[in-house]
Amino acid sequence: MKLSKARPFMAIVFIQCLYALMSIVAKLALNVGMSPHVLVAYRMAVASVLITPFALVLERNKRPKMTFKILFQIAILSLFEPVVEQNLYYSGMKLTTATFTSALCNALPAMTFIMACIFKLENVTIKSRHSQAKLVGTMVAIGGAMLMTFVKGNVIELPWTSNSRGLNGQSHAMLVPMQADIARGSIMLVASCFSWSCYIIFQAKIMAQYQAELSLTALMCNMGMLEATVMALIWERNNMSVWKIKPDVRLIASLYGGLVSGLAYYVIGWASKERGPVFVSAFNPLSMVIVALLSSFVFLEKMYLGRAVGSVIIVIGIYMVLWGKSKDSEGKLQPNAGCAETVVKIDEQMLPTPDNKQVVPTSDRLMNPKAAAQSREPV
Repeated sequence: MKLSKARPFMAIVFIQCLYALMSIVAKLALNVGMSPHVLVAYRMAVASVLITPFALVLERNKRPKMTFKILFQIAILSLFEPVVEQNLYYSGMKLTTATFTSALCNALPAMTFIMACIFKLENVTIKSRHSQAKLVGTMVAIGGAMLMTFVKGNVIELPWTSNSRGLNGQSHAMLVPMQADIARGSIMLVASCFSWSCYIIFQAKIMAQYQAELSLTALMCNMGMLEATVMALIWERNNMSVWKIKPDVRLIASLYGGLVSGLAYYVIGWASKERGPVFVSAFNPLSMVIVALLSSFVFLEKMYLGRAVGSVIIVIGIYMVLWGKSKDSEGKLQPNAGCAETVVKIDEQMLPTPDNKQVVPTSDRLMNPKAAAQSREPV
């Protein structure tokens, strides 16, 4: 695989690793009483401070003209993510566990795939093998995630889970959520997946109109910060003490979360432009596998056989989806298969005209004046 083709793969895998670590850090902050709404607001504030200077300097000469329509679309985009998605995600995580949250959020690829088909960002031909691979792979990945979530099986004994307390000083028994909390958290997490899916699809469309990834990321972070702050102020209006940040895990979660947000929005936008929104969401299950492993260290969550088998099934499902996506881009001149701005160009050929004269391609006429003189098409 050439480096240019491998870059989207490496970039999204790297982002999923950052997201997995963020889940652990955020869960630690929520366990010590941090408000999920305040966490989102601080996270977006840090992301804005980090990403805006780069956008102002690096894209000062290539930034497209801003219109009210595009500005309004970006405001709606930032409402989907980070405001709605992250508030629901962290609220659901606070009621459940980090592993359960990551596992349930693997409904994302299926939602994104369905919405991409509705908005005609994905081509699906039931009779074609690669389309069948994408459909079956999505279902297999979700099935593996559900296996990890609902089928425990035998406990896999790990040396580091034999201790009575995790790295955060809490026992495993204290971290087991109640069934009622799991039900409420599940509803929030499914709604969070839907909002994230809307964000991925909508971002692919906006990228076609505003092709400046860094500037778009900076605008999203700044608008997300304003919207998330307003929501947090309304939600926590009776308890303003939640805004106090001490030099502990809450500060780390805010700083690290802001760094991850700024970097992830840029990379996801670029990868979605290169390979399509379904490609981006197909890697989401990798984060769950990493979170499950890290949670066994930090929170002493038990590792069960069902989770191990489910992780293997998820990898198989991802491979099937990516194989189908790779077949989609064969024979096309642009790598943006599946994205909103994708246009399949026709190879420049010597096209016959009604009087049997041939039209020389534009690129050849510009390089060869004699060929241009012979062509019926003006330069």
